[in-house]
Amino acid sequence: MTNTPDESVTVIGLGLMGQALAAAFLAAGHPTTVWNRTPGKAAGLVERGAVLAPSVADAVRASSLVVVCLTDADAVRDTLGAHRAELAGRTLVNLTSGTSGEARELAALTASYVDGAIMAVPEVIGSPEAFLLFSGSQEAFDRHRDSLGRLGTATFFGTDPGLASLYDVALLGVMWGTLNAFLHGAALLGEAKVEASAFAPFATQWVGSVTGFITAYAAQIDRGAYPAEDATLETHLATMKYLVRESAAAGVDTEWPARIQALTERAIEGGHAATSYASLVEVFRGRA
Repeated sequence: MTNTPDESVTVIGLGLMGQALAAAFLAAGHPTTVWNRTPGKAAGLVERGAVLAPSVADAVRASSLVVVCLTDADAVRDTLGAHRAELAGRTLVNLTSGTSGEARELAALTASYVDGAIMAVPEVIGSPEAFLLFSGSQEAFDRHRDSLGRLGTATFFGTDPGLASLYDVALLGVMWGTLNAFLHGAALLGEAKVEASAFAPFATQWVGSVTGFITAYAAQIDRGAYPAEDATLETHLATMKYLVRESAAAGVDTEWPARIQALTERAIEGGHAATSYASLVEVFRGRA
């Protein structure tokens, strides 16, 4: 059974993301109640039809689906910890960033708990471009799947409340790793008077090519076997040294490439010289 299009929704927390969530629910026709510690942040939403609740308890009682988006897990506990009675019989969807352990602890607030992570900026909330990760109560997610789908593309990962948070930080690590590599490359080429905007198209094309390795390497990781079908780890190490030397010669910080080189050297010392780059996962696992 799924919710009706006019299901009532409460949004607690009206930072930039919270406001975007509430606006998306309003745009989809959901009766929307909002609450924020600073009530003035609700003004624009109230003008569009939202109801500003005078208290957290009133906000929770107003809707069958309660969505919370605050600064951290402590803020969620402080805000909702005293309102378990009001939460009973309602679904709590926590879209506050945090760790998997915190998500599992917060699941004790109510039997109908769904944890979530937002992989999008506020501007795209409400469009398919935004994608959201969920885990926790399967029954609660299924019941509110349509409403949560108003926020973007929703994916459910399982009944462990911590899985959405784990996916979140893992994906953010991919983002930061990619961006750091681009920024380092821009700094290196910049020393040769190459503008970042000239480098960007080639970096983008190369990132697209590199993503092709992910599926193949994922299969190797799952099998626990790392055949060097493209290049050995020893071959990668040889070219990594050039990046470190070029960076040092240009006066560009070497910490990023040197760290990659050090991890690769550890994997080779652990017996992975002739294996693929995917074998580096054993270093991250602490086994090499």
